[in-house]
Amino acid sequence: QVQLVESGGGLVQPGGSLRLSCAVSASFFSLNSMRWYRQGPGKERELVADFTYGRGVEYGGSLKGRLTFSKDDAKNTIHLQMSNLKSEDTAVYYCYVDQLFQGRRLVYWGQGTQVTVSS
Repeated sequence: QVQLVESGGGLVQPGGSLRLSCAVSASFFSLNSMRWYRQGPGKERELVADFTYGRGVEYGGSLKGRLTFSKDDAKNTIHLQMSNLKSEDTAVYYCYVDQLFQGRRLVYWGQGTQVTVSS
């Protein structure tokens, strides 16, 4: 069982920046993909950043161009740096990792961290 703990959310003014972190209880060597999703009020969950070994980082959604995904292998932590935030970026941001094991994909989610963009 892999546990994920997000941090770094909070209230930020429009145009501001925020860095989210996700501490992963497993070694990165055991993982296949690491992702960030978000879910805004009344919206479906949206993939915003995807790192998969062998494929690198891909960004999606309306945050594209304002995001930087990074990972710290020594600390088993992944980060999401967001800049020039807008009110529509207000959402709960979720960390996700998966493992490939005996032909199955094992999926793990964090509890989410709230990001509110408001003046």
